[in-house]
Amino acid sequence: MSSATHAAMVAAGIFLSRVAGLIRQRVFAHYFGQSLAGDAFNAAFRIPNFLQNLFGEGVLSASFIPVYSKLLASGDEAGARRVAGVVGTLLALITSLLVLAGVIATPLLVGLIAPGFEDTRRDLTVQLVRIIFPGTGLLVLSAWCLGILNSHRRFFLSYTAPVVWSAVMIAAMVYFGSSVRTDDLAIRLAWASVVGSALQFLVQVPVVVRLARGVRPSLDLRGEASRTVIRTFGPVFVGRGVVQISGYVDSMLASLLPIGAVTALANAQTLYTLPVSLFGMAVSAAELPAMSSVTGETDEIARALRARLDAALGRVAFFIVPSAMAFIALGDVISAALFQTGRFTAADAVWVWGILAGSSVGLLASTFGRLYASVCYALHDTATPLRFATVRVLAGVTLGYFASLYLPGMVGVDPKWGVAFLTASSGAAGWIEFMLLRRSLHARIGRTGLPSSHLLTLWGAAFCAAAAGLAARYFAAGLHPIALAAVVLAPYGSVYVGLTWAAGVVEARTILGRILKLIVRAPT
Repeated sequence: MSSATHAAMVAAGIFLSRVAGLIRQRVFAHYFGQSLAGDAFNAAFRIPNFLQNLFGEGVLSASFIPVYSKLLASGDEAGARRVAGVVGTLLALITSLLVLAGVIATPLLVGLIAPGFEDTRRDLTVQLVRIIFPGTGLLVLSAWCLGILNSHRRFFLSYTAPVVWSAVMIAAMVYFGSSVRTDDLAIRLAWASVVGSALQFLVQVPVVVRLARGVRPSLDLRGEASRTVIRTFGPVFVGRGVVQISGYVDSMLASLLPIGAVTALANAQTLYTLPVSLFGMAVSAAELPAMSSVTGETDEIARALRARLDAALGRVAFFIVPSAMAFIALGDVISAALFQTGRFTAADAVWVWGILAGSSVGLLASTFGRLYASVCYALHDTATPLRFATVRVLAGVTLGYFASLYLPGMVGVDPKWGVAFLTASSGAAGWIEFMLLRRSLHARIGRTGLPSSHLLTLWGAAFCAAAAGLAARYFAAGLHPIALAAVVLAPYGSVYVGLTWAAGVVEARTILGRILKLIVRAPT
């Protein structure tokens, strides 16, 4: 299969997973709104998820997948199994120790991540963290499964497995939501998260065992491949930790803002990470094994990587540019359609819109940066992404602290809007990281990137599409939020695809070509 097909499989899997996540978040908004209990659960959920994100897909993608894929490409299946066994065993041991330490040190962790929480909100957060932590270890092992599945180009299962986790949590909220207080519901939801984590891991195990035939737990670190994984694991671990610290600083700063800010940030993150996951992650996840398998002389490798990177950038930009424009122009329509129900009000939708608009500042940079980092990982260079991630975090923390806590007062707006300034600051820091990565790779593999004229075409089409969407919104005012979103987003998407098709954008012509084929083949 081609890399585009693999990316489509990843995107399909992520799409199903994200749809399940959106449904989970909508049900959560219905029962919790942007309340004290909602803040406590979202803050609690971030703390143990630090382990999942730290040891999970990001680190394994950078250290494990390139080595494992290279062994498979060279026909050394026995070596690949040994590496998989060593990595899985080390992950299980390390995460078990960290989960135990995390449960013991939960009050300290809550004080660090949510210093603005007091009394009931703090006590509830501590209780929830201690429940959720053990499930995080299972999610880390699930990421190990993802690494093996992706290396064997089995992308769909690895990215749809989280659907099971979301389904368990949705079922718990629906079953208990109308009969218990929000504090008690948060506790039951935390236990449901642990059960869902176990099921997410177990649904992948049979296929992993079949693909990595004979894989066994092992601590034999004598093989060169295992040592390579461990050697690269350290810098990636630190780099991933630096990036995670940035996300936790955002949550920490949000905890200092009015009640509901942490939950509003979590709701907005559910939306603005959707295009990053669907397109940025899908393309980079599909490209990393292929880039890691490139062989030949130095010039040949550089030429192949440039070609793959430029093609991937084009696919990503086609989808990310209209996503960013939609968040800026139509974010209230989108957030209301997805979350406005029960305790979640129209005013809450507007709040989430402001946060979405702020996040759009760095949406394109974040997805492009993920691709450039993947090229570094394919070259077994983990130090460069670490160095620039550190710069990004320092810039983001500095800008975010000032923007979230002081800028609202300086411009005379409600302090709750500090969370929107916070996401805009993070986006600006993302551009710094991206430009540094691009400059570094230009020196190593040659000049890459999309022509400015191509990006201007995409932004111009997105601007015209936004005008069409706003016009539709004006004439459809008063409709139910879901109906309004359908009326507004349909012309938005149609105008964007139509204009980019007329401009000769390859991705638009490919999409319309596939749609026409489906129409022609449809039974009459």
